[in-house]
Amino acid sequence: MAVTESVRGDTSDSAGVGAAHEGILRRQSARESAARTYARALPIVPVRARGLTIEGADGSRYLDCLSGAGTLALGHNHPVVLEAIRKVLDSGAPLHVLDLATPVKDAFITELFRTLPPGLADNARVQFCGPAGTDAVEAAFKLVRAATGRTGILAFSGAYHGMTAGALEASGGAYDVRVARLPYPQDYRCPFGVGGEQGAELAARWTESVLDDPKSGVRHPAGMILEPVQGEGGVIPAPDEWMRRMRQITADRSIPLIADEVQTGVGRTGSFWAVEHSGVTPDVMVLSKAIGGSLPLAVIVYRDDLDAWQPGAHAGTFRGNQLAMAAGMATLAYVRENRLAERAADLGTRMLNQLRGLAAEFDCIGDVRGRGLMIGVEVVQPEAEPLRERERERSAGLAGEGGALGDRDWSGGAGDLAVPGDSAGPGRPRGAGVGVGGLVGPGPDRTAVGWPTGVTPADRAAGAAAAAMQSSQDHHPRPAAPELAVAIQRECLRRGLIVELGGRHSSVVRLLPPLTISDEQATAVLDRLADAVDAVSRSHPGHDRLQRPQPGQQRRADRAESTDRGDRAGRGNRADRADEAG
Repeated sequence: MAVTESVRGDTSDSAGVGAAHEGILRRQSARESAARTYARALPIVPVRARGLTIEGADGSRYLDCLSGAGTLALGHNHPVVLEAIRKVLDSGAPLHVLDLATPVKDAFITELFRTLPPGLADNARVQFCGPAGTDAVEAAFKLVRAATGRTGILAFSGAYHGMTAGALEASGGAYDVRVARLPYPQDYRCPFGVGGEQGAELAARWTESVLDDPKSGVRHPAGMILEPVQGEGGVIPAPDEWMRRMRQITADRSIPLIADEVQTGVGRTGSFWAVEHSGVTPDVMVLSKAIGGSLPLAVIVYRDDLDAWQPGAHAGTFRGNQLAMAAGMATLAYVRENRLAERAADLGTRMLNQLRGLAAEFDCIGDVRGRGLMIGVEVVQPEAEPLRERERERSAGLAGEGGALGDRDWSGGAGDLAVPGDSAGPGRPRGAGVGVGGLVGPGPDRTAVGWPTGVTPADRAAGAAAAAMQSSQDHHPRPAAPELAVAIQRECLRRGLIVELGGRHSSVVRLLPPLTISDEQATAVLDRLADAVDAVSRSHPGHDRLQRPQPGQQRRADRAESTDRGDRAGRGNRADRADEAG
């Protein structure tokens, strides 16, 4: 469908429905907090929903790829969830029991433990928290601090762990906190400018250095928290080898590893829990969103030897939500029994491949990434100069008249970070030796961190930057384009597709469809997204630069008159069938 269509036919009825819809939105704007978020970008009033489909108060229908920010693993109002809720309601069981034992809670814990990663389920304890992921993060911090007697927390740039004070401290935008921030590896915007295995290796070595250097300013911490895929940070999957390194680094130093699986859990990434991709068993898992089957529920699961709580050390009035436990147990069992994680892996791979084809056509798409049905499309400024070219210009300036860099020998290959005054060829040992990624070990003429004596910190930084630029010839990220991302989100909504924006600059279009999405629905989602990107590229000033046709490929604008009508008609038919299937 080119635009969202009303499912109501009578004009007078539609006018009345539309007026009611607008009235509700006006009252929300007048009465609700300025802190509201999704309602600003998505001015809809949902009244009915099933599966992937939402119907608004004005009769418009949408394909929902927000899914309650990943809460709805089975989509809206799945029959097994509704049946589980009705069963509790009809039984006369209490709905609110604090932390008392009930048959419903017992069944939920049994199913939850059945799904846990090997190595954790056999000696696990579970703590029910206030019904939000952020409270579970707070509980995890309190737990490891009580168990270790230490206070500091290690977290990663770009992280998002919630909105309460402690969770915010560990998130990417925090300042003046007792959390040490570490680099999170990523390919497109690698903090070291190299990406790939080398970028992940550098990130791991940085972490080791911070922990082992007595002058790093970071005391031995109580725990490390990480997301196997950074969701709000821009849909950035952690490399499996880096995850294993973090597990080894923390285990060797007796630091509990906390995996935040609030959004990645319950099959979302193509494995029941995202840590299973790397084979890592964390000490603590933070779980929420999908584990409640669409209702509020949050827990932490952890090794029993960490269970150092005093009674009442972490409590919450609504930690005994029986309806959420029933809905959650039904959801966990359905995902496990129907192998929906495997389905998410397969469909997610196909969707990513198709989106990469779209990226090849439009310069405003800088990167497509994700895991399973947790997908991100980064929108960039197509007309802007790649950031690496800017870096080269700055480097050339430094190496020119002033000679600050030009006077030094920065020899070394792509995988070999050279240092001033060292003429060893690429791949050859330097000083006492070079490890993976070319980080230098101490030798007789070197400092404790492997640099030649007399080399200043500025020299070291310049050398690392120069080597990084040399070793990443194809790494050319463009500046983020949040205004284009907003325009794409708006055009998606006009076409009946709900998407979220995330990332460091809110420039990543995020797809979080339910795990029950069909192939036909997935095609409709991608069609609508492609049409939205096309519409934005045509309307943006200088749109010719937004499109990058491949050899032998007509631009969408060129073929619009000849084939677009039939193409859109076919997409509209598929979208209608997708709505009905929802």
